[in-house]
Amino acid sequence: MKVALTEKPGPIGVFDSGYGGLTILHEIRQLMPQYDYLYLGDNARTPYGTRSFEVVYEFTREAVQKLFDLGCHLVILACNTASAKALKTIQQNDLPKMEGETRRVLGVIRPTAECIGQITHSRHVGILATSGTISSGSYPLEIRKLYPDIAVSGEACPMWVPLVENYEYDSPGADYFVEKRIGNLLRKDPAIDTIILGCTHYPLLLNKILKYTPRNVRIVPQGEYVAYSLKDYLQRHTEIETLCTQSGTCRFLTTESPDKFVESASIFLRQHVEAERVVLE
Repeated sequence: MKVALTEKPGPIGVFDSGYGGLTILHEIRQLMPQYDYLYLGDNARTPYGTRSFEVVYEFTREAVQKLFDLGCHLVILACNTASAKALKTIQQNDLPKMEGETRRVLGVIRPTAECIGQITHSRHVGILATSGTISSGSYPLEIRKLYPDIAVSGEACPMWVPLVENYEYDSPGADYFVEKRIGNLLRKDPAIDTIILGCTHYPLLLNKILKYTPRNVRIVPQGEYVAYSLKDYLQRHTEIETLCTQSGTCRFLTTESPDKFVESASIFLRQHVEAERVVLE
C-alpha cells in the first residue's frame, strides 16, 4: 500500500465486491446517520465468492487503498468473502507499513460471531454463505474462539448471489435453490436453531428463506449487528471517531457503469442514488 495519506478527517469507507454491502451500509446509516460515508462497489470484478484467496486479497487491497486515498481513515469490508480472505492479511501486513496509526480496516464476520452466543439456545448454529466464505472456515473459527461449546455447520449457496443480482430473488424459480440449500444445511445438523446469513446479498432472499426454514430456527441477517458493533467501536476508539466527518452525506463509487450501479442499487436501498466510476489499481 502507499504510505503518503492525508491526516485530515474524512468519511467512513464501506467496501463490497458488488451490491450486497449496501444492506450493511443501510443499517449503519439508519443507526448513525450523522457520519459521512463513501461506498465503493467493485462491480466490474464481482463475484468474489469463487475466487482464490490471493485474488480476493489483491482486489480488496486495491479497494481499501482507493478509499484511503480518498480520505477515509476507517474502512468497513461489508463483504463476507473479503472479510474471510483478505481482512487479516491487510490488518497484519499492510496497515503496519503505513505512516501514522490512523487507518483501520474492519470486517463483518467478527461482529456477527459475537452476537451468536446470546441468540442460540441449542448451541448448534448454521451458516449460509458463498463458496469462498464457507471454504475459508472463517465463521467456525471466529465463533469457536468466542464460544467453544457451539457447533457450527456451513452450506455454500453458489446460486443465491446470481439470483439476487439478476433480480430473480422473488421469482418462483428461486424457491428450488433456496429450499435445497436450507434442506442440506439442516440435514447436516438437525439441532440447528440459528442460521447466519453469511452473505450481504441474502437479506433480499429473506422471504424465500423464511418460507423454507422451520419456525423454531432463527435467521440472523448481519446488517443490524454490524451497525451496532461499529457504533460501539467508535465509542471505544475516540482517536478514530474524531477522524470521521459528520455532515450526513453518502457518496457512491463503482468500478462498473454508474448507470448499471444505480439501477441495481435502488433494489438494495429502495431509493435513487447517484454514482461515479473509479478505476482500481
